Amino acid sequence: MHLSATDPGPRVLHLTQPVDGGVARVVTDLVRSQLTAGLHVTVACPDSPLAAELRRLGADLRPWRATRSPGPGLSGEVLRLARIVAAVRPDLVHAHSAKAGLAGRLAVRGRIPTVFQPHAWSFEAVDGSAAALALGWERRGARWAARTVCVSEAERMRGVHAGIPGNWSVIPNGIDPARFHPAAPGSVRPAVLPDVDPAAPLAVCVGRLCRQKGQDVLLRAWESVLRRVPDARLVLVGDGPDRARLEAEAPGAVLFTGPVTETAPWYRAADLVVLPSRWEGMALAPLEAMACGRPVVVTDVDGARESLPPGLAPTCLVPPDDPAALGAAVAGLLGDPPLRASLGHRGRRYVLSTHDVRHTAQAVAGVYRELLGSRPPAPAVPTEYRESIHS
Repeated sequence: MHLSATDPGPRVLHLTQPVDGGVARVVTDLVRSQLTAGLHVTVACPDSPLAAELRRLGADLRPWRATRSPGPGLSGEVLRLARIVAAVRPDLVHAHSAKAGLAGRLAVRGRIPTVFQPHAWSFEAVDGSAAALALGWERRGARWAARTVCVSEAERMRGVHAGIPGNWSVIPNGIDPARFHPAAPGSVRPAVLPDVDPAAPLAVCVGRLCRQKGQDVLLRAWESVLRRVPDARLVLVGDGPDRARLEAEAPGAVLFTGPVTETAPWYRAADLVVLPSRWEGMALAPLEAMACGRPVVVTDVDGARESLPPGLAPTCLVPPDDPAALGAAVAGLLGDPPLRASLGHRGRRYVLSTHDVRHTAQAVAGVYRELLGSRPPAPAVPTEYRESIHS
């Protein structure tokens, strides 16, 4: 995939739904780097702040009406996406997360080199018959992906053990060190939390308010934290479908910020960043927090454990769905400033050496080169795409 000033780069079409959280940040970082490298980048996604930001960066935006979860409107979503593919005529399609991966692979059917990046497997998000259907689809849909890109080795092994075939690449998530970096002590918290004692021990949880991220477990653990650290405060940064329920369950020492446009100030304001997820591909929040020099506590789930520097597991890793263990780890670190400082320094060094977003972009570019290096652009999917999605 040779690029020059006079030879336009390949045409890449990114497909994404969801349009918020970590997936949106990954897409934004990739689009930014690919535009800089000279690729012609188009993104198909629902109208959203993400769409506006990608358009501002210079990407070609194609509105794609699609819900976050599969439903009765799937066939229409696939048809709309096939028409976008036909109009854009990409050399390569890169589908992000379960929904876009489902609709995108059904629309393209392998006619164009397709990269699928699950960002955590769809069958982990549901139970019972829904999980069986999702797993069945992932096994079948794998034949239409020229490459499956996982963000952690654990995510890849999860797919292999589930019987999903494929050509695999593991490319860990990265963060932008120019955006996520430490701030001078005491310079941030008054700006984001003017009504909170600057000396109060502060734990922050950044993530979509949903079952996956486990904020309900953290709230159950928080009472035990307050027994050991009575002046501690907790901030849940973000929005999501579980917000109303979580607010109803929360004790008085918990603040909900709602949606925010910039998360870095919240990491810098924190003494400790907590992510009590039930499952992950590789969450960005711990990486961003460590880049800001903050210690983290995460749950021992696939992807999350790989985000930690070697040797930190005994202090920073707890079992999922275990409020007692989570509360003990959080209280212990909130009460030990020297240990927090040491962990923060170690975490920042680790993230800068292994999770720089520039390394991530280079690795993705390598995958594209492998898929396109000796192949001419593939023909577009016909505009009048009418093939049954069940065939």
